Amino acid sequence: MTGLLDGKRLLITGVITDASIAFHAARVAQEQGAQVVLTGYGRLSLVERIAKRLPSPAPVIELDVTNQEHLDGLAARVREHLDGLDGVLHSIAYGPPSTLGAPFLDAPAEDVATAVNVSAFSFKSLAVACLPLMGRGGSIVGMDFDARVAWPAYNWMGVAKAALESTTRYLARDLGPQGIRVNLVAAGPVRTMAAKSIPGFDELQDAWPERAPLGWDGSDATPVAKSVCALLSDWLPATTGSMVWVDGGVHAVGM
Repeated sequence: MTGLLDGKRLLITGVITDASIAFHAARVAQEQGAQVVLTGYGRLSLVERIAKRLPSPAPVIELDVTNQEHLDGLAARVREHLDGLDGVLHSIAYGPPSTLGAPFLDAPAEDVATAVNVSAFSFKSLAVACLPLMGRGGSIVGMDFDARVAWPAYNWMGVAKAALESTTRYLARDLGPQGIRVNLVAAGPVRTMAAKSIPGFDELQDAWPERAPLGWDGSDATPVAKSVCALLSDWLPATTGSMVWVDGGVHAVGM
C-alpha cells in the first residue's frame, strides 16, 4: 500500500520529548513512507533517545537556529543522511519569561527581540539553510498558534507568532517561483513540554473542548501531525502562504 509520503525526505525540528508535536509529525511521516532526519538543541542525548522511539530510529543533527555556523553547515550535515529534502517542519519557538504571563507592558526590548528571533525570524533562517537541498515541489511547514487575537497571558509570544504568520506570506512569495510551498499549521492547545511554560495554559485547554465544534483532545497530537504531513505531501500542490487551523473549529466560533 502506497503511503502519502512515500519516498519523501524530511527534516523535522523541534522534538524535545515524545509528547512533542514534532515527534508525532515524524512518527506519522514515517508511517506514511517518509525518510526522516531530526534536529535537536541543547540536550541532544535526550533527543537521540526519543528518536529511537519512532517506528524507525531517526538520525539527529544538532541545530541552534540562532547560530549562523549551525545554519551554514546544516545542508552538509543533512547530506550525511539524505541526498536532498522534499520537506521541512519548523516547530521552534521560545520567549523569555518576561514575554509570557508577565505584564505585557513590562517586557524589555531585548527579551521581545529574542522571542521574535527564535520564533519567527528563524523560520526564514531555516528555509534559507535548507534551500540548497530542495527542488520544485518542496514544502516548508511551520507551527503556529492563531495570532489574530490577544490570548490571555500569551502576550509577546502572540506578537512573535503574528510575525511568523507574516514571514510565511513573504517566504511563500519569494520561494514560489522555485516551486516551494510555505504554510503554517495553527494548532489548538496540545499538552507538550513547551506548553507547560505558558501561564494559564491549563485554563485555556480546559475551555477548548467546550468551544470546539468538533471537540478537542489536548493529549492527542495525532490530528495536528496528520495535517502537517498533508501539507508536506503532494496533495496540496497549489496551497502556499496559508494557515491551516487544526483546533477543532475554535477559530471559527471564538472563545
